[in-house]
Amino acid sequence: MGQSLVKNYVHIIFSTKNRQPFISQTYEDELFKYLGGVCKSLDCTPIQVGGYLDHVHILCLLNKNITIVKLLEELKTSSSKWMKTRANELSNFYWQDGYGAFSVNPSQVDTVTNYIQKQREHHDRKSFQDEYLAFLKKYRIDFDERYVWG
Repeated sequence: MGQSLVKNYVHIIFSTKNRQPFISQTYEDELFKYLGGVCKSLDCTPIQVGGYLDHVHILCLLNKNITIVKLLEELKTSSSKWMKTRANELSNFYWQDGYGAFSVNPSQVDTVTNYIQKQREHHDRKSFQDEYLAFLKKYRIDFDERYVWG
């Protein structure tokens, strides 16, 4: 083959350290745009960015020349520094060390996009912890819950 053709949709989830509710409505739009901009700067086209109080969801196309680890390192490092500049109350803003990254079938992109858009409504009924554990189970990921929450 003379050409490398790749199209990998990835749904990324990560939370604030100790799931602190730092992502208030005051900051969420700016933060989500910032995270989308980081994706764009790495040629990982953002499809949808959203979240709620203590975590974010990012659906993007993973560039064939970047690893998930590199993408997450850039997303978390730069956005953490950026958030701390928004207000004194965010001076202790940090992301949790871990993350979840899940492949998305192209036929499910609209479903995942809609899911991310409705995070506020979704979390009226379900905690982030329950949501994340459901993803781990859905994707049949072996885990020890003692280490999931760091």
